[in-house]
Amino acid sequence: MLVTVENGRAIDIRGAPDHPPTNGTLCTKVARYLDRTYSRDRLRHPMRRIGAKGEGRFARITWDEALDEIAQRFATIAASNDGPQAILPYSYAGTMGLLQGSSMDRRFFHRLGASLLDRTICSAAGKAGWASVIGASVGMDVEEFANSRLILIWGSNPITSSLHFWARAQEAKRRGAKLVAIDPYRSLTAQKCHEHVALLPGTDGALAFGLMHVLIRDGLVDRDYVDRYTVGFDALAARSEEWTPARAASVCGIDAETIVRLAHDYATTRPAAIRLNYGMQRTHGGGNGVRAIACLPALVGAWRDAAGGALLSSSGTFPVQKAALERPDLIRGTPRTINMSTIGDALTQLADPPIRAIYVYNSNPVAVAPESSRVVQGFAREDLFCVVHEIFKTDTADYADILLPATTQLEQTDIHTSYGHLYALANNPAIEPIAEALPNTEVFRRLATRMGFDEPCFRDSDDELARQAYHAGDMKGIDVDWDALKASGFCRLAVPRPFAPFAQGHFPTPSGKCEFRSETLAAQGEDALPAFVAPRESAQSNPALAARYPLAFVSPPARNFLNSSFANLSSFSDEEKRPHLDIHADDASPRGIATGDPVRIFNDRGSLLAIARVTDRARPGVVVAPSLWWRKLAPGGENANAVTSQALTDLGRGPTFYDCLVEVRPA
Repeated sequence: MLVTVENGRAIDIRGAPDHPPTNGTLCTKVARYLDRTYSRDRLRHPMRRIGAKGEGRFARITWDEALDEIAQRFATIAASNDGPQAILPYSYAGTMGLLQGSSMDRRFFHRLGASLLDRTICSAAGKAGWASVIGASVGMDVEEFANSRLILIWGSNPITSSLHFWARAQEAKRRGAKLVAIDPYRSLTAQKCHEHVALLPGTDGALAFGLMHVLIRDGLVDRDYVDRYTVGFDALAARSEEWTPARAASVCGIDAETIVRLAHDYATTRPAAIRLNYGMQRTHGGGNGVRAIACLPALVGAWRDAAGGALLSSSGTFPVQKAALERPDLIRGTPRTINMSTIGDALTQLADPPIRAIYVYNSNPVAVAPESSRVVQGFAREDLFCVVHEIFKTDTADYADILLPATTQLEQTDIHTSYGHLYALANNPAIEPIAEALPNTEVFRRLATRMGFDEPCFRDSDDELARQAYHAGDMKGIDVDWDALKASGFCRLAVPRPFAPFAQGHFPTPSGKCEFRSETLAAQGEDALPAFVAPRESAQSNPALAARYPLAFVSPPARNFLNSSFANLSSFSDEEKRPHLDIHADDASPRGIATGDPVRIFNDRGSLLAIARVTDRARPGVVVAPSLWWRKLAPGGENANAVTSQALTDLGRGPTFYDCLVEVRPA
């Protein structure tokens, strides 16, 4: 980002034209980031709750008063019979950088002896599935997609969530490439692809096995690549035998001919690429679904080409010094681990000892965590001491005992990796912090002092932390230190150009090969081979539940929101107008629903309100609610997570947001 500052105020923000992935363009959200930074609704001062939990009533206090109270309450809990593990940090990716997201904060809670947080809410299942086959979050260079001849866009809506990949896909399309979207919903991206395969939610693994069956049956496998650079082919081939196109098509709710044609196109078009994303892994079998898809490029030898293969995330390419930043050596004792995706249960019934204090930063769990009725019940506990460090008074902030003002990206120092490209980035502050806002690193430094933590690491400045993130000389051989990166703004990792990471094998797995069969997972008691794991909630897997709640419910990101970020700003919410539910005419008509009608979406876990849009963008049997609205800004005070489940995925213990059956009625 390039930020123009005049008299200490940022007046313009745009993409850096010399940064190849950005190429001068920002997404629709970040392009209006100044609306966020200078919003009248920014939190500007520390505050203490004066009303009931959930009312959002606070009185201004000083930073010293706030930090003294937090330190005193933490010390009291740590000294009690429950011990420090009765304290829980809760954070995710509201701030994406390594410093503000996972450095001084982790050191503080490690030294305190607090419970550890299993940060699963976005990508845990997909990362686990991908790593079991590929070895790490490494894949294609996004810049190479422009040279692909076939691109499968699988479980992703890049027009909304990966604009810079979409620019490369569009360039490939102009050069004659075929684009295929695989998604239960005809998203903005799917509308602009040559073909849309509208499978049922949670059946991606079945489709991948159907493709494997055809590839092997019809002699379309690159046996030279398989023999040289993979392990477990014979076992995988045996498992795929049962996944005939007819069977896979029946499970996926599509035509068998589509599977046969897609398999032949994929095997005979070079270079062929897959851009998969995390939408597909938010179901019971999400981890194994990603495992199955990750096998496909090796089967056809797509990795031989820089413009072939697949990309889920590039984050594993970055040599981050995680231990140096987070200092796990500071951990006292053996604290328990709490899964952030089941925070509702953890706060209300399951944790022993009970969670007596929670410190929320970089996240808005009351809005984003599944089964929100349980989450609200937990945060409403009068005996729970809750600290929230935030930019705005979110749904979660309304339940805080102490509410602290946070900085935005324009006001803080940070260093970034990437999910989607190969450039390390410096986040230089463009302006001074608004009012009394402080970055996470500074707040935890001050808290560490008050808690008497005298280890030198708690005195590290942000610049010193950034130097520890990437040690000089560690960036894949490139001689970069923080000062150089800070001056240049970004630097490409020293990987070859063009980048074909697995053209000759060298997978970062235990065997050094693409592992169709994973001995690592087998040793953990998991299936050594990918398998189709059915959704928990579907007509096929749970017909009794489907008789009561016959519609599959998915809630992908709205174009103007980033999870719950930006959803409170009028310049973004005005474009979304109000919560909508897209429903096919085959489902709307028998329920007496027309476009514009208010509807209630419900199951045993809860209900929410939306306005119906009768459209063929939703396939029959599936309803789609672009999300995620703040609960207090949505009609009826509920958002999509009123109906989602706390059940976890097969691998990675991630959430199952898209494994959800509902009924819809006129409101």
